[in-house]
Amino acid sequence: MQHSPRPAARKPPDWLGTGVVALILLALAVLGANIWLNMQGAGVTPGFGFLAQTAGFDLSESLIPYAAKDSYARAILAGLLNTVLLALAGLVMATVVGVLMGLVSVTPSPAGRMVALLYVELFRNLPKILVLLLFYVLAVRGLPPVREALSLGPFHLSNRSVYMPMILPDPAQLWLLLPLGAGALAAIFWARRARRIKWETGRETPVLPVALALLLGLPLAFALLAGVPLVPTLPTFERFDFAGGARLSVQFLVVLLTLGLYHGAQIAEVVRGGILAVPRGQVEAARALGLSPRHVTRFVVLPQVLRIVIPPMINQYVNLIKNTSVAIVVGYSDLMSVSGTIINQTFRPLEMMLITMALYLGLSLLASSAMNRLNAVLRARGARSAT
Repeated sequence: MQHSPRPAARKPPDWLGTGVVALILLALAVLGANIWLNMQGAGVTPGFGFLAQTAGFDLSESLIPYAAKDSYARAILAGLLNTVLLALAGLVMATVVGVLMGLVSVTPSPAGRMVALLYVELFRNLPKILVLLLFYVLAVRGLPPVREALSLGPFHLSNRSVYMPMILPDPAQLWLLLPLGAGALAAIFWARRARRIKWETGRETPVLPVALALLLGLPLAFALLAGVPLVPTLPTFERFDFAGGARLSVQFLVVLLTLGLYHGAQIAEVVRGGILAVPRGQVEAARALGLSPRHVTRFVVLPQVLRIVIPPMINQYVNLIKNTSVAIVVGYSDLMSVSGTIINQTFRPLEMMLITMALYLGLSLLASSAMNRLNAVLRARGARSAT
């Protein structure tokens, strides 16, 4: 005789959790109503129509054409792009410095370990703003003025900016994206082929020189054959400053150095922990097979460390993106600086804070999503190789 399964017992409602959520929503509703009534009492109507008004202020630097006659929305876009550039450069510098110092911290050399320890302990125990102000004072006081700039060929260094050559932009240069994309695909194919050759025969095939030749050579060859203009412009000193070429402000370089070194110290500790988490027996087995220390680090240690350190690295990357806001201290025209100027001119603190919070939130979520995706890919690849 077949018995029907007993019905599952119903779980009692989570009245506590429901009550907590209701209280939070009620508090937010009361806060929103209070803000609305206070703004109405002050004769201020909430809204974002002010974004179309003329900004009326200049920026020290911008990646896109910007003038004081442009709108507040374009000023926010210019500040956002400056923040993105600073964040990307800081992520690259912090990662390179952190990985190198993490490797040095576990080296057999006592001097190397001491240098890594001093570096990590110094930057982990100092406030970021103090480090930033120190570097800024050293740059302003230690570097020569523009008229006495240090010159190395077409490169010039002063306490105002670093001046360098650049290629004049031209709409026809957009066609260079096609050979650049083709070079990237060819570089990926070559890297996979080199990995397969290494797996099947043990023979190493150069990857980095070939990839650089493809990424640089194909666009250059296309530009020469298709007649795409690549006109260089050099910085030349005129009455009070250099004209022509490209420049990186001292403010940008100081903030980049601060974020790169500060978060590089945090990443170095993450990398050191990941290296120590690799079983010692695997390293000894690789050395017993005749692998050199460099090959042991490259083929045995780092692949495992990468899968271990990505989750804590996500936190460091997000913190670095948020900490770009300290650039306002030295006058770099980032998102926070532009937001503060707009608030002072329009008296719209609520709207601008919401816009600024949303943009920082978007950048942080984008970075964490990309890193989580990379973590999932590496774990899936590790699971396939283990089976």
